[in-house]
Amino acid sequence: MKLTRRKLIKSSSLLAAPWVISSAKAQKAEFSVKFGSNLPATHPLNVRAAELAVKLKSESKGRIDLQVFPYNQLGNDTDMLSQLRSGALDFMTLSPLILGTLVPAAQINGVGFAFKDYNQVWAAMDGDLGLHVRQQIAATGSIFAFDKIWDNGYRHITNSVRPINSPDDLKGLKLRTPPGPMWVSMFKALDASPTPLNFAEVYSALQTKVVEGQENPLAIVSTAKLNEVQKYCSMTGHMWDGYWFMGNKKLFERYPADLQALMTKLVAEFAMLQRADVRGLNESLQADLKSKGMIFNDVQTDAFRNKLRAAGFYGDWHKKFGDESWAELEKYTGKLS
Repeated sequence: MKLTRRKLIKSSSLLAAPWVISSAKAQKAEFSVKFGSNLPATHPLNVRAAELAVKLKSESKGRIDLQVFPYNQLGNDTDMLSQLRSGALDFMTLSPLILGTLVPAAQINGVGFAFKDYNQVWAAMDGDLGLHVRQQIAATGSIFAFDKIWDNGYRHITNSVRPINSPDDLKGLKLRTPPGPMWVSMFKALDASPTPLNFAEVYSALQTKVVEGQENPLAIVSTAKLNEVQKYCSMTGHMWDGYWFMGNKKLFERYPADLQALMTKLVAEFAMLQRADVRGLNESLQADLKSKGMIFNDVQTDAFRNKLRAAGFYGDWHKKFGDESWAELEKYTGKLS
């Protein structure tokens, strides 16, 4: 079922508070578990996660009661990742680029201007590159990622100062980035002034001018209402970003085999629905945000890619990832460095 903006709003109203499926039977669940994310309740990821919880409870005949906690209710990304590793949290979604602080290979999908379109993205992330990353995540010993990565979308730059048409327009711009080394490295190479902040702090930081801009897919710009504190949106598409749906390995291994298989199946099923949701929203939201006063401009990306190449960005990250990981990336993107 396609998730329209109207259905999205209606469904997300159920997530104003944590999605807790409460009933007498819920107390008798064999596994009462928690899922956390950093996204607003209105984002398709949390709407689909809530639907997943309902279907999981139904198909497990009440044996699994999954509670969905959106928008950092269980802590910021760093907090939740720590909880996931320790076993205090069962499941969470996290950008591979933030996960890169723990699993360096995870952030390889965020190499600037690498993927030309979604065909390349899904071929890579559902193929050998995604498998390579999941193996690195599993090698931590404490956490694992389900097979199908969920979508965040292509990221674009918004700010309150000027349109970004060329790399020169980024010079000195105080730009919020997530707390991941890939973002900082890329925007330093483009002569911006990157400022890492967890997502929960973004709106207030933009409102108080602690930072002048940020970068995110349009679905996040819209659901987090960043258009209220940003004037310009430049369609840079500088990286594709997703969300690994991850679990604590020991807690998941407590499930009988049939429940493990059910959870794995449903995470993949709802990942595919959420991918379609995000892509559809990102394609339609430009008009909506324009109607609310946001000014858009299209961007020719060659100058940005050339700037990164000249600054040694691709060469440096090739060395950091190593030949094996870089070859898996270039298998899908073509030669970058």
